[in-house]
Amino acid sequence: MKLAWVIATVLVAVLLQVTLARFTVGGRWVFDFVLVGVVYAALLWGPVAGMVAGTIGGLLQDVLATGIVGVGGLTKTLVGCAAGVVGTQFVLVHPRARTVVVAGATVLHRLLMVGLYSLIDQRWFGVPWKAILAETAINSLAAFVALQAAQALPGVIARSREGRRSSLSRRNW
Repeated sequence: MKLAWVIATVLVAVLLQVTLARFTVGGRWVFDFVLVGVVYAALLWGPVAGMVAGTIGGLLQDVLATGIVGVGGLTKTLVGCAAGVVGTQFVLVHPRARTVVVAGATVLHRLLMVGLYSLIDQRWFGVPWKAILAETAINSLAAFVALQAAQALPGVIARSREGRRSSLSRRNW
């Protein structure tokens, strides 16, 4: 059952990434909603779920984008495992705390990507700090909104069901 939720989380993240990527302004906005989904799965279900989500999400993103297939899968797997370990070691119940983990995971992911591509191409391109900070800000904002919604959704559903039940059970005499 957990695997189904992990896969669903990754598929929603990939769908959001593909859908919203075309609305970026001249490629200036850099965001990675797949990474947000991977970290979300890792924080919610642990390091193994983070690794599975990272592998699936990274490989799907590699296949859909240009570049070397496997680099994104490897980096997202490592980041998903690390986020899952952080989630098991610390109590992260508030969306703000989880957003900080997403921010750290974004920086780590981008540094791993730069490092792997430098190893593969045998050239050092430097670290694009402005792009990393912009991506971190957008990913953190998206994670905060998604985590707030995920935390509030069960209560909203329960209240709507309770409201329906109470209105049906009342008898007007």
